[in-house]
Amino acid sequence: MRFMMLIHHDEAALAAAPQKELWAEYGAFKEALAKAEGCAAGERLQPSSAATTVRRHDDKTEVLDGPYADTKEQFAGYFIVEAPSLDEAIVWAKRCPSSKYGSIEIRPIIDAQAGWKG
Repeated sequence: MRFMMLIHHDEAALAAAPQKELWAEYGAFKEALAKAEGCAAGERLQPSSAATTVRRHDDKTEVLDGPYADTKEQFAGYFIVEAPSLDEAIVWAKRCPSSKYGSIEIRPIIDAQAGWKG
């Protein structure tokens, strides 16, 4: 089963982290992902200050500067893992360096071939 890991972290806490150590940890993490069959490194996003949110309600469109929700943690990026179970996906999430500075949301990816079975 494939899982998307959504990285949410406190941008201030991450900025205050020991950068050399953090990026060394990320290098090792990305190398482990590259070696694991079916896993894929994701993408890092620009800070939430670069975000734009679009909402539509009652045929009115709002375009807002900033992230989609008022929260301490910001959506920072993602990665994809192939794991036989949620428990194994949790192991990957715990290995992600950003888990020390926020949270990793795990979501199963719907198999497009199987279709939506909501």
